[in-house]
Amino acid sequence: MKKALLVGLLFVLLGSGVLLGSAWLQYQAFVQTPLAIPAGGAVFDLQPGSSGRRIISELAERGLTRDDWRWKLLMRVEQAVYRAGEYRLEPGLTPPELLELLASGDVIRYRFTLVEGWSFRQLAAALSADPVLEHELPYGDGLGQAVLNRFPGMDHPEGWFLPETYQFIRGDSDVEILQRANAAMERALMDAWESRLVGLPLQSPYELLILASIIEKETALESERGQIAGVFVRRLSLGMRLQTDPTVIYGLGESFDGDIRRRDLRTDTPYNTYTRHGLPPTPIDMPGRASLLAAAHPEPGEALYFVADGKGGHTFSRTLAEHQAAVDRLIGNN
Repeated sequence: MKKALLVGLLFVLLGSGVLLGSAWLQYQAFVQTPLAIPAGGAVFDLQPGSSGRRIISELAERGLTRDDWRWKLLMRVEQAVYRAGEYRLEPGLTPPELLELLASGDVIRYRFTLVEGWSFRQLAAALSADPVLEHELPYGDGLGQAVLNRFPGMDHPEGWFLPETYQFIRGDSDVEILQRANAAMERALMDAWESRLVGLPLQSPYELLILASIIEKETALESERGQIAGVFVRRLSLGMRLQTDPTVIYGLGESFDGDIRRRDLRTDTPYNTYTRHGLPPTPIDMPGRASLLAAAHPEPGEALYFVADGKGGHTFSRTLAEHQAAVDRLIGNN
């Protein structure tokens, strides 16, 4: 009788060992087998407060895995804290690697590029059209005031946001992009102002920002920014009008149809530098770092005039006579 009991117990133990061994082999195969992620990858949006069971249930609903006991065991072994956000799942990802990814916080990052020379109106249009950003601003007639309310001390939004590419994650808002771009512009502007040449006819960092915005619109050539700045600085020092078309165009606003005419140059607005001396009252676009530095470090020289050469650059002249000759030559060549 005792012998029979011992034999039975032995068989039970052997059977349990076989089951445990089989379960262990299944588990090992599970942790080494990639999830059923399609060739193009997949995006998984982990919501705040999601439990481990909820995570696996959602993955299973999408056909990326099976919801069974092996996930429970793996999560007990890993003991990770999962961070909410949008994750990109690549083919070949194994279950442990998935949990590691969800615990890392390495979420998908999107990009918003603020282009050098954009006006605030163009910036607002790009923000409103972004399909990922949360939109907190009222895009319409009340936009300008809404932005000013968000940035105490700002009198006008033009020029105050630095052109760069800003990364963000799903859930970030248009206001957060503007806050970052504004902080970056304030730092870049102060760096340029503090490094400026002595004796510039500029009374404040804001005047440097205005000048930089004009330089930004006048040339896209890195090699010319300093020369353009030099012409404008010399004109300001001599009390000459800047006579720059981009300020006139900005003053025309939405009525500008793409062609600037003589009557536009004669129509007085606060931004018409053909009819008014000095700088316009605000920037006319968002200048980049290079234009800020050019405004702070204009190149020396004698040129007081320039005209587009039709090849993407400009011809610079010291006198009005030289300038008129350059204009006549360029018009004749065209």
